[in-house]
Amino acid sequence: MQFIKQMRPVKFWLVLVAVVIAIASLGVSHSLMTDLSAEERERMEVWAEAMKNLQIADANTDLTMVLKVLNANHTIPVVVVDQNGEVQTYRNIEILSNDTVTALTDKVERFKYEGNSIRMDLNENGDYLDVCYGSSLMLTRLAIYPYVQLAVVLIFVLIAIFALLSAKKAEQNKVWVGLSKETAHQLGTPISSLMAWVELLKMQYPQDDLIPAMAEDVERLQMIANRFSKIGSIPELEDANLKDLLIRVTDYIAHRASDKVNIITQLPDALPPIRLNVALFEWVIENLCKNAIDAMGGVGNLVISVHETSKHWHIDVADTGKGIDKRYFETVFTPGYTTKKRGWGLGLSLVRRIIVEYHSGRIFIKQSEINKGTIFRIELKK
Repeated sequence: MQFIKQMRPVKFWLVLVAVVIAIASLGVSHSLMTDLSAEERERMEVWAEAMKNLQIADANTDLTMVLKVLNANHTIPVVVVDQNGEVQTYRNIEILSNDTVTALTDKVERFKYEGNSIRMDLNENGDYLDVCYGSSLMLTRLAIYPYVQLAVVLIFVLIAIFALLSAKKAEQNKVWVGLSKETAHQLGTPISSLMAWVELLKMQYPQDDLIPAMAEDVERLQMIANRFSKIGSIPELEDANLKDLLIRVTDYIAHRASDKVNIITQLPDALPPIRLNVALFEWVIENLCKNAIDAMGGVGNLVISVHETSKHWHIDVADTGKGIDKRYFETVFTPGYTTKKRGWGLGLSLVRRIIVEYHSGRIFIKQSEINKGTIFRIELKK
C-alpha cells in the first residue's frame, strides 16, 4: 500500500506533464497552421491573378512575369475550372486513376467544400475562372505532426510508468527473497536446538503425553522454515495428491479453529496427480482458510471444493463471512493491504505470488457479497 501511495503522485505528475505538452503542442501547431494557411491563401490569390492575366492577354502583352508566377508554384495543388465546370489546367496533382476528368472534378469539389476557392471574373459577359486549391505538403505534414507528437509523448509516459513499476517490482522481489531467506536462516538454529531438546525429553520421560504434542509443534516450525526457504528460488514441482493435501490442511485448520466453524470439503472421489510444490501449496490453502475464518469472526461455514474443466482444475475456498466490496477485488492482493488491526497485509500477496509465479496458475475472487460471504478461486492448468 505504501508503494501505491508513492506511485500515485508520480503517475499524476507524469500524466499532467503529458497533458501540458499535448495542449502546448496543439496550440503551437494550430497557430503555425493558421499562419501558413493564410500565407498560402495570399500566394494563391497572386497565382489566380496571374492566371487571369494570362487568359485576358493579347498578342502584345508581356507575359514574362505572369509565367514566372505561374511556374513558381511547386507545392500547392491547384485546379482551374471555368464557369461551365470544365477543367482548364491543373498543377501539383498526381492522378492515379485512368479517368483524369473525374479525378480532377472530385478534387475541385473537395477543395470548394474546404473553402479553398478563388473566383476571378474575366469580362463583363459573366465569364469567370474558379481557382481551386488544396493544402501544400508542408501544411498537411504540420496538421499530422501534433498527433505524432502526442503519440510519442503517450508512449514515453507509458514507458516511464512501466519502468517505475518494473523497478519497484524488482525491488519488492529482492525484499521478498531477502526476508524469506533471512527468516528461514534465523529459525534454523533455534529449531535445531528444540528438536534436540525434544529427543532428550523423549528419552527421559517416555510416558509423558505432552512431549509428542511438543514434537508436532517443532515439526510445524521446521515446515514453516522450509516454506520460507523456498520463497525467492524456483521451487520444484512434483506430482502430488491434491485430495490428500486438502484433507491434511483442513484437519490442521479444524483442530485450531473454533467449534463454531463448520469446515466442509467437497472433493471428487478420485483426483489424478497434479503438479505442485506441496509445502508452498499447503501454505496457500492455510492462508485462505485462516483469512476466511477471520472474515467470519470464528462463526460460519468454510467450504473447500474442487472442480474440473477441460483445461483447468478449480479449487474454491468459500466462507460465510463479511464479504469484500467489488472495488477491492484486486486491491486485496496488494502487499500491505489489510483490514485487520494486527498483521502486515502480506498473506494474500504471498498467495498470489506462489500461485502465479511458481505454479503458473491464477487466483482471484470469484464472488463476494457484503455480509454473505466470499469465494476465492485458484485456477491451475492441467
